[in-house]
Amino acid sequence: MADPLPPLPEPVRKDPQKKTRTALIPPLARSRLGMRLGAQAARGRFHLPHCDSCAVIVWPPREACPSCLSDLQWRAADPHGKLIAETTLETSPELYFRERVPWRVGTVTLAGGVPVMAHLHAHCRVGDKVELRLFLDKADRAVFMAFADTDSPDLREDIQLRELTNDPRHRRVLITDARTPAGVALAAAMTGAGAKTVFAGVAEGWKRDAAIERLEGMAGVSVVPLDLTDTRSVEELCGEIGGKVDILVHNAEHVRPGGVMAGRGIADARQLHDKLVFGFMRLAENFGPVMRSRGADGVNAATAWVNLLSVYAHANWPAYGQHSAAHAAALSLAQCLRGEMLGSGVRVVNAFAGPLEQDWHDSVLPPKVTPDRLARDIVAGLLAGQQDLYIGDVARDVAERFEDDAKLLEMELAGGGQ
Repeated sequence: MADPLPPLPEPVRKDPQKKTRTALIPPLARSRLGMRLGAQAARGRFHLPHCDSCAVIVWPPREACPSCLSDLQWRAADPHGKLIAETTLETSPELYFRERVPWRVGTVTLAGGVPVMAHLHAHCRVGDKVELRLFLDKADRAVFMAFADTDSPDLREDIQLRELTNDPRHRRVLITDARTPAGVALAAAMTGAGAKTVFAGVAEGWKRDAAIERLEGMAGVSVVPLDLTDTRSVEELCGEIGGKVDILVHNAEHVRPGGVMAGRGIADARQLHDKLVFGFMRLAENFGPVMRSRGADGVNAATAWVNLLSVYAHANWPAYGQHSAAHAAALSLAQCLRGEMLGSGVRVVNAFAGPLEQDWHDSVLPPKVTPDRLARDIVAGLLAGQQDLYIGDVARDVAERFEDDAKLLEMELAGGGQ
């Protein structure tokens, strides 16, 4: 059994006169098949190509089975194997790894004797039975990492694992719409995960309510003024804390039923887009460049931008048609931001949920997502280093139907389905 790992040290205050480290990324080039592996890692899946005829894993990925030339299908694979060799890199021609050595890598054999190169958690030793997981590295490309004990209480103390995930511990988090039930739950979940400070954005803070009292009663939570519909408010807050935010959670809510003809009118739609879509742009224009410049700042680095989105951003749900359209626009902007952040070390995470357990969804049949479940799964997604999260049964079901046949899902939703 491996010795317990010492706790990762809490970051010290950075000397403002020292240069912020330039962002470096691991090797970026991948074939289209290699990018497909990244698409699996982004969703938190362990899917590998299998031969339809031979029923074996084919690795590295190919267009066809090298034995029988049959088609290959990507599906869930057994992640367990045995570590047969390991080495520690002490130097590297890659600038990214040169800054981070020593770095442990090894060879793991999966079922059928398939060899896979993987990063190694500190607990792994040659001969151990290990479990492989897929992660995205700082270039948003898929890599394997091997674990000897995924239930170890000191699992998060490994520096290589922290480099591949977005662990909130020791980091400072901004929640942009903290007054909502989801915002309060997120503040509690982030502090519970070890966040150093949670900045709870609240518009019209002079309006006292139970949410503000709960936020002010949480250790490590600082309530800050933030109105996403006011450009000056966003600019002023960024001027005060922009250089301190390591994780930004854009969780703006303005849920209203209604579509195009039977909606609540242009004025309500404008309010929805001003908060969710243009609020996103205000945040990106101000906090985005600062976070991007700090994505490689060592233990003080900015690490993640999280967007809370409706799963109906993928396909419009006419019962909440305007709401779906606004989230579709926000999803497109998030994909743009992801491209602009590529190579900076800041991961753009989209957390998709179905109907929430709230007043504006009171006419929607269960299952619905509670604020605590939403917050818990977002924190779990950050710890797993995922890029896309689907929270709750409805979100996963809609995502699977969208992936299977987007047109069929459109027809189902238009016919009164959910």
